[in-house]
This record gives sequence, structure tokens and C-alpha cells, in this order.
Amino acid sequence: MRNVTKDNITDVFRGYMADDMPPRTREILGALVQHMHDFARETNLTHDEWRQGIAFLEGCAAIETEDRHEFVLASDVLGLSSLVDMLHSRPEATSSSVLGPFHVSGAPPLAVGGDMKRDFGGPVLLAEGIIQDTDGNPIAGAELDIWQTAPNGLYASQDEAQDTFSFHGLMTVGDDGRYAFTTVKPVEYTVPTDGPVGDILRACGRHPWRPSHLHFIVKAPGYRTLVTEVFPSDDPYLDQDTVFGVRDDLVMTYREKDAGDFPDGMALSGKVDAPFLAVAFNVVLAKE
Repeated sequence: MRNVTKDNITDVFRGYMADDMPPRTREILGALVQHMHDFARETNLTHDEWRQGIAFLEGCAAIETEDRHEFVLASDVLGLSSLVDMLHSRPEATSSSVLGPFHVSGAPPLAVGGDMKRDFGGPVLLAEGIIQDTDGNPIAGAELDIWQTAPNGLYASQDEAQDTFSFHGLMTVGDDGRYAFTTVKPVEYTVPTDGPVGDILRACGRHPWRPSHLHFIVKAPGYRTLVTEVFPSDDPYLDQDTVFGVRDDLVMTYREKDAGDFPDGMALSGKVDAPFLAVAFNVVLAKE
């Protein structure tokens, strides 16, 4: 079409789509372009502002690596990741929360009752619970992928002093659905601000802090895979998570226990001679 105007360009774009393209692709791309065009018209977007937007995308691509996922981080701080999570969470199951940019695939096996703290300093945390279905039945053989920051607030992929799978573990539960592991109490931390995402946060006058948390990916045949996080109820950033990941049902109380209360059969049993922290968190999976 030769007579394209600011008013009809969106319809012209839709008209250029092939008749045999997949319907869902047509719906998503059509809506995306509709909203981008409406945004440009609504804000009267200038050439300089448009170039700033392109520069932001180019800046993300320039620092994107296997260990640094700036596009994921951008989606997180803009709230898009959490919105997609909430759109597809099942009300009868544990809420999903953001995957984040620091997950490392291929974590080593971690036995039920195993330890991720190793020689790192900081308070011992015992995390345990049951992987169960929406009727409360344990899900035998469910797989739990666990990861978190070290006490310095850095994930293994951010910190050359840590090995590749520091504070990462892959646990398969037994017939009782029970998982349990010892680790160090997670700490609050800042998301990276040395790239384009940092520019967005500063432009909005926002801080880069996340509340402390444990990350879980929970899988079982016949059930929807769940990506979620567990937060302590006393964290100072619980109500201002910069990636919008906190949900009411993911907030747990870390309870202080005496050393003598440490359960037998745990990896650190016999080595805990001071008060430790414990958190119980059952994970509910919805069927496919």
C-alpha cells in the first residue's frame, strides 16, 4: 500500500500478514505491534527517544552472555516476568515467581537431607517440606532444582571465587514426597546495575534490592512445572522487591532452633553446636 499514514499503519501491518500464518502467532504479533504503535502515537515519540530505546536493546545485547542475561533482568524489573507468572499461576497450587537471570542448568545431585552450605560462613538454615498434589497427597519422585546466593549476595555465575554449582542442587524426593537440605541463610542483594537495566532503575528513581530467598524449580510427570521462590517474613525488602516476585503464600517464617533440635540423619547432624534456623514450606503442584 502506497498511502500509509500514522492512522492506518497498524491496519496496513496486519494486512501484510500471510493468511496461513499460525493463529496464535498472528494474535501475539498483531497485539504487540498494535500496542507499540499506540504507544508511539500516545506519547508522540520523538526520533531521539526512539533511538534511546534502540540503544537500550543494543546495550542489553552487548553484555548478554551465558552467565549474564540482561534481557531477562529487564523483563524482571519492568514487571513483565512477574505478570506472566501471575497470569498462569493456578490458584489451587503454590504461586509461581520469577526464574531470574542466574539459574544454572545441570546442577549436581543433592540427596534428601544433603548440604549446600559446605564451608561458607553464616547461619545454618534447614529447609524442608513435602511436594504434594492439590489434594494433599505426596508426589513420589518429584524433582527439586534449588539455588540461591552465597553469603556475599552473589550467585555462582556472578562470582569467580565460587565454583560453577556453588549453592545449586538437584534433589529427587522419595515416596513420602519429602525434601530437606541444609544451607546458609540467604541474604538480600542488589540486581546488577552496571548495564542498561541499571539505567532504567536510576531513571525511575528505583532501588535495585531484592529480598533474600531460595529459588525452586519443581517438576513431576503429569504435573505443571513450578518455578517459585521462598522468602523470610522479616526481610526488609519484602514489600519492595525490585522484580515484583513476592506473593503472600511464598512468605515463610524462619524459626530459630537450639542446636539439640537438629534432626538426626541430616548432612550437618552432629556438627551444629549453635542455634540454627528452620523453615518448613510445602510445595503444591497442579496437574497438567
